[in-house]
Amino acid sequence: MKFKTISGDDKDMFAGQIIQYKISPFPFINMQWVTEITHVDDKKFFVDEQRFGPYSFWHHKHFFTAIENGVLMEDIVHYKVPFGILGQLFHPLIVRPKLEEIFAFRKQKLIELFGKL
Repeated sequence: MKFKTISGDDKDMFAGQIIQYKISPFPFINMQWVTEITHVDDKKFFVDEQRFGPYSFWHHKHFFTAIENGVLMEDIVHYKVPFGILGQLFHPLIVRPKLEEIFAFRKQKLIELFGKL
């Protein structure tokens, strides 16, 4: 998605933090995505919520649990696609596969950085 942070990630995470991104979900389609970090419990979890962007609703919880020899990371994402019935038709064809691709990419990067998951 050519996901690039524009601003807001220059400080340690805190509730109320606004982060702006530039994304390109499809060729020749560029847009801004603005999220707010709404909850933070250091080393346990944080929540980001979309304020402006591609979804009608986006709520993403990130949980971190200490385990033997590492940390377990779990994501819980709730979202709603825009454009009513048209959005619902495209969800299984385009949106869901794109989200799965994004999280698979992140998982691979974490494996590269930290070893076997």
